[in-house]
Amino acid sequence: MRKSSIDARMHPSCSETRSTDPSLSHESRIEMKPIEEFLFRIMKEKPIRFTPQNLVDFTQNFVEKLGSGGNGTVFKGQFPNGVQVAVKVLHGTSSKKAEEQFMAEVGTIGRTYHLNLVKLYGFCFDEMTKALVYEYMEKGSLDQYLFDQAQERIEFRKLYEIAVGTAKGIRYLHEECQQKIVHYDIKPANILLTTEFVPKIADFGLARLCERNKLKTHSAVTYGGRGTPGYAAPEMWSSSPVTHKVDVYSFGMLLFEMLGKRKNFDAEQAESKEWFPIWVWNKFEQGEIKSIIEESGVEEKDREKVERLCLVALRCIHHQPEERPKMNCVVQMLEGRDTDPVVNNPFKHIEPYSVDISMWSSMTSTTATFSTGTGVGSSSGQD
Repeated sequence: MRKSSIDARMHPSCSETRSTDPSLSHESRIEMKPIEEFLFRIMKEKPIRFTPQNLVDFTQNFVEKLGSGGNGTVFKGQFPNGVQVAVKVLHGTSSKKAEEQFMAEVGTIGRTYHLNLVKLYGFCFDEMTKALVYEYMEKGSLDQYLFDQAQERIEFRKLYEIAVGTAKGIRYLHEECQQKIVHYDIKPANILLTTEFVPKIADFGLARLCERNKLKTHSAVTYGGRGTPGYAAPEMWSSSPVTHKVDVYSFGMLLFEMLGKRKNFDAEQAESKEWFPIWVWNKFEQGEIKSIIEESGVEEKDREKVERLCLVALRCIHHQPEERPKMNCVVQMLEGRDTDPVVNNPFKHIEPYSVDISMWSSMTSTTATFSTGTGVGSSSGQD
């Protein structure tokens, strides 16, 4: 078998016939017809297994690096028919961590298809190379548009659409898959955007499958400390049971950063605004929605959406997991189809009431992010 052909032995639906198209060089020749058939079927089938040489061909020998982090390096690539891809090559291919991340991503996102989830086209797995091939996301990750002052800003209404789309993606993972999937690392760096700013959840390196009829997915004793500080739910850092509600909490923290277009903790802010969620709660409780609108730079015409977003975010980040809504309810609230005006103080179980700012300072330290549409998000060493 030629070095550049897709390994048909690894995927029974791949034809072993070879193309004789003279327009392809000997070194880069890949059967066009099987590739086209693969791309047609891939939306409905499992990811394909590529060879290391396929990755070399797709990336032109890994010439364009999109970014790197603690888990891997991402390169831009292209299938023979012009479809752009992001190839994530995992670091430490012989390490247990790399194998766990590989199995997590292939075992979860590899069995799903949803508009708001990044698509895994395939993977490469051998002794020397462990890699994942994703769809390429042209606009990169959401965090750029929230925190990078040099980046173009997204208007609030479009951000609101991104919030709804992200919520639908999480709802699919929790409530619509054959097996419930807990992502464990919802954050702006893991929300990738298409040319039209359609959001897609990425980076399933921490994700886990669980039985749908079981509320508790894993104990924090086994999986405690997962996720990214500043977005991870309180039970992730304690001995409390961990459920799918950790994703709901992280989504709530994401909403606050979308509203404020800033990190939730910012030591350079006035003391009352250092931790944005607390400040929003105080203003929301006092009925001062106008203050939130002005602080966020949102127009008065979007007042209703701002109030709705605040309501949802505050309900999602409740310290008690059972007080957090299900994602289906979150989607309905964001779409205005379920308007429950009751919001309990999400911080009432935290002692003292004023959150330990020093803890949040360390928990929201800057992470290394992939600056382009990598299909993988970011890595902070905490993952």
